[in-house]
Amino acid sequence: MSRAGEKLSFALDRFQLDVSGLTCADLGSHVGGFVGCLLQRGAERVHSVDTCYGTLAWKLRRDPRVVVHERTNAMHVALPEPVDLVTVDVGWTPQEKILPNAARLIQAGGRVVTLIKPHYEAAPELLGRGLLPDGAFDEVVADVLKRIGDAGWTIAGRVDSPLRGHGGNREIFALLERSSTT
Repeated sequence: MSRAGEKLSFALDRFQLDVSGLTCADLGSHVGGFVGCLLQRGAERVHSVDTCYGTLAWKLRRDPRVVVHERTNAMHVALPEPVDLVTVDVGWTPQEKILPNAARLIQAGGRVVTLIKPHYEAAPELLGRGLLPDGAFDEVVADVLKRIGDAGWTIAGRVDSPLRGHGGNREIFALLERSSTT
């Protein structure tokens, strides 16, 4: 399993989330670490969405359970069906820009597991060579989670990623559900 797949597997275990039989969408698939993890755990179908072309692993690309959406921006993608679960692993795109479309993709009762990368959410002056200092981590995460809540999401779970991102940055997973008032 890839590094990304290991990260998601850890989060799914911590959130006690069973994906077997679910229709899923993975926003920011790249080579497909999250896609592979979802399939290994029994997802019925996974829509793999990424702006790149040709990066999804050949094994996944050929799998009949994978619907490939290449050259497609996750902030604007429309899928042919509502999904039960959206997973998110995007670089450079803040949560507040990706989550509105994730909300449109999930069916009633659907959830989102998103990998929050605080180094992409932080003010540029907090970064040193692309690395968010550990001292700023909690403040940035708290701000991101507040904005997510303000946007109509309930944070049903949070767990630190077991592996750091490229460059050594700390990351967290959040399990999101739509608030009943939205």
